[in-house]
Amino acid sequence: MTTEDVARFATYVATLGRGPGRSRALTRDEAADAMRLLLAGAVDPVQIGAFLMLLRYRGEDAAEIAGLVDGARTRMHLPGLHVALDWPSYGAGRTRGAPWFLLAAMALGQSGRPVLMHGSNEFSGGMDVATALARLGRAPAETEAEAARGLATHGFAYMQVRSLDPIFASLLGLRRLLGLRSPLNTVARLLNPADAPAALDGVFHPPYIDVHIAAASLLGRQRLLVLKGGGGEAERNPSKDSAAHLFIAGEGRCELALASLVSTQAATAEPAIEAIWRGTTRDAAIEARVTGTIALGLLALGQGGDAEAHGVWENRRPDG
Repeated sequence: MTTEDVARFATYVATLGRGPGRSRALTRDEAADAMRLLLAGAVDPVQIGAFLMLLRYRGEDAAEIAGLVDGARTRMHLPGLHVALDWPSYGAGRTRGAPWFLLAAMALGQSGRPVLMHGSNEFSGGMDVATALARLGRAPAETEAEAARGLATHGFAYMQVRSLDPIFASLLGLRRLLGLRSPLNTVARLLNPADAPAALDGVFHPPYIDVHIAAASLLGRQRLLVLKGGGGEAERNPSKDSAAHLFIAGEGRCELALASLVSTQAATAEPAIEAIWRGTTRDAAIEARVTGTIALGLLALGQGGDAEAHGVWENRRPDG
């Protein structure tokens, strides 16, 4: 931390907080520089809290978010991985159960569509992805090399955000001290560290959908499917009609209607996630949740929908 860096970051805090009629969002370049300073550890802790809460108070701006993503990707970029679908998992639902979306991502990966999932479930009330993976006999990838091996072997890898960058993970963890999420949660969902041509993104509040799509367009992303999912995860509720929003570069965005798939909810006591994966337990509502989520991945990739999703699920290899 140098006096010059602290002073430079102070100008960004002042820009955001000058007051009515004088404050403004950061430009994309300013936001990128601010994020680089944050991740370099060049900022005073008091500045960090003020910056994150001013970003939240002002509301999310697409160009500002794109700049923050630019800055974050200077430290969280994995260009050596070959991935078809980017799948962020940063939900924090208090009433979530098992991460059924994980089974959808794994089945898609086995079908020849490599998936990189990255995230943090630190504030979720349900089972986190790392715990679910352990029940399935797997573990998160700690390094890019481990992720590459997982993708080559299983078509799937999961990296916790702390493995991508521990400082960024600590910034997300400030929610515990500040009491509120910050726009860095949106940044995390838009990282796409392996430059996948398509991404599947879940949000907790529908108003965030517009910001995600606008920022993705500025970032030059090819395809992004966004929906309001349970706990902010990219997971379909099969018992309700819903909608997803698809952005395609050069074509713009459209809304996709998602019809309900079952008329009943899952049983009160959830089955074990490993039993559903291995097929030793059957649950129509849970399996509809998984296949419906597989369909979301296929739609993001431009490769089908509900009908094709059933084939992906039935052809999974529980031990593969």
